Amino acid sequence: MSTREFWIALQFLTRLPTPRAAEARADDLARASVWFPAAGLVIGVCLAVAARLLHGADPWIVALAVLVAWIWITGALHLDGLGDVADAFGAAHGKPERFIAVLDDPHAGSFAVVAIALQIAAKLVLIAELATGPTAWALVLIPAWARLGTLVCNKTLLPLKPGLGASIFNSVGWNVIVGWGGVLALGALAGAPPTLIAIVLIPAVAFSWQWRLGGITGDCHGASIEVTETLLLAACVLG
Repeated sequence: MSTREFWIALQFLTRLPTPRAAEARADDLARASVWFPAAGLVIGVCLAVAARLLHGADPWIVALAVLVAWIWITGALHLDGLGDVADAFGAAHGKPERFIAVLDDPHAGSFAVVAIALQIAAKLVLIAELATGPTAWALVLIPAWARLGTLVCNKTLLPLKPGLGASIFNSVGWNVIVGWGGVLALGALAGAPPTLIAIVLIPAVAFSWQWRLGGITGDCHGASIEVTETLLLAACVLG
């Protein structure tokens, strides 16, 4: 683990300005994946700061500002994956090979548009509900939990096709995953206990990909991050 790998993880997962790595290596992303939860924490801190700057404003204004920041910081990377997966499931009719074929189509279909619209609407409503209470810890931890889920899926699921998702397959050990899980769990106990449901939610997401497809792709990782974030927001609202 090095600061160079941390910057690479941040470059991959966000649009935030970072120092550029001097020499590119074939295994850069795999080595940087250990920092994915840390990149999630950086995203979460930015969201918490945005919410804090608008403290006292109408909850819907706060929610809109946080959501716009969330989408901008991540470059809509995971929303794109969610849309691709929605199109693929809509057209696959239970056939994994058809699912992969549709993922390779760069066009967005009606399933993608609906899935992305519903995801944005769900996050907006849930953030607005959280905006009336102590949101800081929840906003900091939720992106980190979701990216920890990426490490769990990479460790437990086979890649279904070449690409960025395959390049980080089995790139971190269980000691790293458990270590990050412990750090996030302590943070959750300190200020956002409902996010502890991620301990159950993350394996459930991994199991669902294994059950439906027998593996995972980069787009599936993006969809998993979006769905996990929304479910954790809902847990905080209901909790």
